[in-house]
Amino acid sequence: MRVAVVAGPDPGHAFPAIALCLKFVEAGDEPVLFTGSRWIDGARAAGVDARLLEGLTPRPEDDDMDAGQRIHSRAAFVATEFLPDLRSVSADLVVSDILTAGGGMAAEKLGVPWVELSPHPLYTPSKGLPPIGSGLACGVGFRGRLRDRMMRAATGRSIAQGKAQRSAARIGIGLPSEDPGPTARLIATIPALEVPRPDWPSEAHVVGPLHWEPTNEILELPPGDGPVVMVAPSTAFTGAAGMLEMTLEGMQGSGTRVVASILDDPPSSLPTWAVAGLGRQDALLRAADVVVCGSGHGLLSKALIHGVPVVAVPGGGDQWELANRAERQGSAIVVRPPTPESIGSAVRAVLEGPSYARAAADAAAGAHDVEDAVEVCRAALA
Repeated sequence: MRVAVVAGPDPGHAFPAIALCLKFVEAGDEPVLFTGSRWIDGARAAGVDARLLEGLTPRPEDDDMDAGQRIHSRAAFVATEFLPDLRSVSADLVVSDILTAGGGMAAEKLGVPWVELSPHPLYTPSKGLPPIGSGLACGVGFRGRLRDRMMRAATGRSIAQGKAQRSAARIGIGLPSEDPGPTARLIATIPALEVPRPDWPSEAHVVGPLHWEPTNEILELPPGDGPVVMVAPSTAFTGAAGMLEMTLEGMQGSGTRVVASILDDPPSSLPTWAVAGLGRQDALLRAADVVVCGSGHGLLSKALIHGVPVVAVPGGGDQWELANRAERQGSAIVVRPPTPESIGSAVRAVLEGPSYARAAADAAAGAHDVEDAVEVCRAALA
């Protein structure tokens, strides 16, 4: 099976796409990855045929603050730019990231079946849940259900606007206004971060998180035998700022050791009980006692499959939703607004309260109760 895998350059979406490609390679299939230039060399070094996805550069008329415009209008442009490359690889199947909808549009133009990759829980609206992004648990009783209905009605206008934007974008590139959607959806999360819903789509399959390490370097832990606090600032542009600096200030004099996993250059000076740099996160998690992170899905799910509890410092996007799901599951404390004092207090509470580690261990124990992503794709093609 020859598969074109399409994802934008954001690490939270490019990394799962690379991980999925490696699963295809291991299964004997032929994936071709199309993504941003930043990760092409790393993907090739890992053994993936990686190529540049055309059309990612913002145009003058693009507004990244308008999520509907960013997803739909630019998707149509990406589809037209990507079409010649997709035709050239003769793909049997396309897997397109949920935020890079142009891959699916291009597949539809060529009559190639396609699968959507969601590197997080299922975020489609449900008649049984409050709107995704609210962070709220499902309402209980008459008042709770009424609250959820009212919130769904309020967000329904935005959803309708998004559908209208998608229809206009599709018409603009010669597709029917009605979007038939993908043949299947890969929901790349762990069961502990999903919530029950009465209308789970038949085409959606929970396949477990897709993680890829962009380096083989191992960060050495600071000297000593104190608890290890791993800090992983968000890679999303909506992430909370200053997380590492606040954590360091909050942990001053606590006897802990702080290790920060970052993609960019480390700070010029750090205390002797802290290190920072680009290192394999899976190796750090095997040593960590607690993780301070923005609660983006990549690091949050990675921490939980390693059984490590979390202090969540959510920014924008879906981080608030995910942080609250982890807190309700018992494996996390949500900190907002973040300050050195609030982060330090939350870290100490997690280290001193064994219930958080037990809940994280429960999440890890159920992480493998998922479907196989490659088999879902093969079934979609069949």
